[in-house]
Amino acid sequence: MSTVTSLRCRVSPASEWRDSMTCKLKHHVCFINSYDGDFVFDDSEAIINNKDLNPATPLNNIWKNDFWGSNLSSNSSHKSYRPLTVLTFRLNYLLAGGLHPVGFHMLNIGLHCIISALMIDVFAILIGGLACDEKATRLAHVPKASLLAALFFAVHPVHTESVAGIVGRADLLCALFFQLSFLSYCRAFQGGDKSDSFSVSWIVISLLLCAVAMLCKEQGITVLGVNAAFDILMICNLNIYELTHRLLVRRKAVGDGEWIRKGLLVRLALLLFGGSLLLYARWRIMGTGPPAFTEVDNPASFAENVFLRIVNYNYYYSLNAWLLLCPWWLCFDWSMGCVPLIKSASDWRIVWLLLLWACLIGLIRQALCSPDSSKRRTLTFGLVLLVIPFIPASNLFFRVGFVIAERVLYLSTAGFCLILAYAVAYCCCCWRRHKKLLQAAMLALLGMNVVRCALRSQQWRTEQSLFTSALSVCPLNAKVHYNVGKNLADRGNQSAAIRYYREAVRLHPKYVHAMNNLGNILKERNELQEAEELLSTAVYIQPDFAAAWMNLGIVQNSLKKFEEAEQSYWNAIKFRKKYPDCYYNLGRLYADLNRHVDALNAWRNATMLKPDHSLAWNNMVILLDNTGNLAQAELIGKEALKILPKDHTIMFSLANVLGKQQKYKESEGFFLNALKINPNAASCHGNLAVLYHRWGKLDLAKKHYELSLKLDPSAPGTNENYNMLKRKLEQWQKTAG
Repeated sequence: MSTVTSLRCRVSPASEWRDSMTCKLKHHVCFINSYDGDFVFDDSEAIINNKDLNPATPLNNIWKNDFWGSNLSSNSSHKSYRPLTVLTFRLNYLLAGGLHPVGFHMLNIGLHCIISALMIDVFAILIGGLACDEKATRLAHVPKASLLAALFFAVHPVHTESVAGIVGRADLLCALFFQLSFLSYCRAFQGGDKSDSFSVSWIVISLLLCAVAMLCKEQGITVLGVNAAFDILMICNLNIYELTHRLLVRRKAVGDGEWIRKGLLVRLALLLFGGSLLLYARWRIMGTGPPAFTEVDNPASFAENVFLRIVNYNYYYSLNAWLLLCPWWLCFDWSMGCVPLIKSASDWRIVWLLLLWACLIGLIRQALCSPDSSKRRTLTFGLVLLVIPFIPASNLFFRVGFVIAERVLYLSTAGFCLILAYAVAYCCCCWRRHKKLLQAAMLALLGMNVVRCALRSQQWRTEQSLFTSALSVCPLNAKVHYNVGKNLADRGNQSAAIRYYREAVRLHPKYVHAMNNLGNILKERNELQEAEELLSTAVYIQPDFAAAWMNLGIVQNSLKKFEEAEQSYWNAIKFRKKYPDCYYNLGRLYADLNRHVDALNAWRNATMLKPDHSLAWNNMVILLDNTGNLAQAELIGKEALKILPKDHTIMFSLANVLGKQQKYKESEGFFLNALKINPNAASCHGNLAVLYHRWGKLDLAKKHYELSLKLDPSAPGTNENYNMLKRKLEQWQKTAG
């Protein structure tokens, strides 16, 4: 006899619509306040700096590059192959006419809304099966339970990162096609729970949808495991309890025909073949093999021995389980000391992983051995949905690049919510006298989750609020302090940024990116000795850190250590062949050393690598002007303006060159164009006044001298020139008088 009431009822379109609207409403209340948030955290690399989103980039690049825009064949690629997700980003870019985050956020919210509504159907099938009436209308067991599980799923706070963070689009799209693949597999048995007839076409469609899910995120392939479990447990109705009882107690052999129904082997063979084909294609696409992660990314995978690795992996699992059970402490990043390693058996935290396995074993025992068929089915499918989608993130088959990632729990949450909904129904049946109290507790839990989702979505609106919210959750996480410092530096608060960068380096003494950024700020504050020490340490720890080599060269140049600076620049170029900014700074060094030809060559290299490198173009024009090569300076200036037609600094430099060549009319045109773009440039007004002064247009010269002095009263030379002009005008007036 079933413990939980299992009444059958027809699923009417009206009730389906009402249930889905309930889920959508709950979801909108949770996440709608993130619709106008900024691009935050990983969005910078995946969206803002990803050239594959730009319509000017060839569309086929999406199929060659990883999720972050790097070529898959590159050793630095993370091998995250998600072209369909990137395609939706590109569509957002195209529709919005640029990088406007509102459209990106609204699509994420809409996707979670659809997924939450579809979860009602998924849970209804897992709880009630595929039974249909004589009119082929699907019947459902306990429809309220499937709605309750879907509501728990819709408002679970751990989803905030996937919905409010735009890069979470990969998890959302993967989950959507995961559901569609599962529902298509179920459609292959449209006649009900009988397995003697099935549609191969729907199974093939399910495999194709699995491939689509995998092109959104790698986790999508796990739907094949869920489909296989559904086939064995629901379609073929394998009773593990009865099978075990016959084998162990009665010692009676079980014939294959009793539990391997007709067609099961064919279907499993199709799933195995499709899955193997997808895995082979994925491996070929990766090119150079799996990505190479560092100890910082996943310290447990670098533990001293196998025992410690297993212990720490299981501790990570227990933390993931805790996030599902109590999603109050959420953080955008869990690496870099946020979760210290367990290094001995005496560490008290081992209790958590023991508790995890005690709970899992208890659930597995109930799921497999309970005589209650409803309990067996619900708990088994709950565990299947909880565990199978999580396997790619478990470190079992390959090393992953994170400690904990809330995004990867998106699908596993469905299994947790199914188990939770069953627990609520079970309690209501066992404690009928306290049913209202239980209902109130359930509503309170839903309400609390809605509030937590809304609060967490608010934190995901800006990088400032997101990063600072993590300080209380992961105070030992060096990356949290680094990101807070970087955000402060971007907003101009260098003093506060220095404190957080120093703390990041203290927590993780080999954090080269924090050292590099801190060194940059100290360089700007003219604290050159400490800046040199930090940057030298950074390149010692990571010799191929090109940016740190370049910044070290800049500091050494400022300290007049010219030979060391030149070597640092060349080291940077050695490790990053195409480094226009480094060539630019190398050119500045050569200019300081009066090595003019070398300076010009360095700046020319910078403009070849980056044709719109304004500073390099301008410096070439100025250097040629200062060395008397006016004709060549003119050619370079005009070449630069073909590429940068609205660059007022190059116009200004070129106008000066033309003025010295007495090409007054042409020079005047460039000065005036520069002033149209930047009308408040005192130096431009001053030099134009000098041009008019030489040209003999004294009234215009007087006008622009006065404008220059109004904008910058202390402009060097302008006062003297203006006084000379006034004396000249006075003499003319006396002569005319």
